[in-house]
Amino acid sequence: MTLEGILYRMRTGIPWRDLPPRFGLWSTVFRRFNLWSKKGILNTIFKHLALITDSEWLFIDGSIVRAHQHSSGARSDKDESIGKSRGGFSTKIHLAVDSYGYPVHFELTGGQRNDFVMAESLIKHSPKSDYVIADKGYDSQSIRDYATERGSVPLIPRRKDNTKKNSDMDWSLYKYRHLVENAFARIKHFRAVSTRYDKLERNYASMVSLAFAIMWLSMHT
Repeated sequence: MTLEGILYRMRTGIPWRDLPPRFGLWSTVFRRFNLWSKKGILNTIFKHLALITDSEWLFIDGSIVRAHQHSSGARSDKDESIGKSRGGFSTKIHLAVDSYGYPVHFELTGGQRNDFVMAESLIKHSPKSDYVIADKGYDSQSIRDYATERGSVPLIPRRKDNTKKNSDMDWSLYKYRHLVENAFARIKHFRAVSTRYDKLERNYASMVSLAFAIMWLSMHT
């Protein structure tokens, strides 16, 4: 029932204190979740499920989620991956998915962080793939060189102001880039993921890991 309570909170996005009593004391459910978060258990589960992957293609992208005003003010010297911009507080999820659109690695930053800054880290911590596919927001020769050094063919379209053309692009394969966008759409069905309520980065990362684990479980069953 404790796990059911965590899943209920992830689905609804309600404050922990508002958990229905059928799940037990809200404080007990939260303490268990917080303990699992400290030990990285939910992320370990996600990573274990992601070992069974098709690594021929690797798609990378980033997506911004709004951070609720209650998520700020953590007692920490770190920024907790919350950025402040004109639109308010936000967090960005940087994600890599495999050939079937299943997540294999993600990282969190403040919402103001550019996508291409995290590209090399996403590629580095993901399974080696034959192709790395990303949109023009990742148009950087250094990213292409890094992917090539790891034995992958980069498929990243160049911006209009880039003097080099896109004659090397495989547009048929590029059309499948929607798979990473689909992954974002699926986890944002969970309100505690689509809007960040957690003050600590590790707690929000654990929620995201749990959402991705559910994606993998649906494939395994």
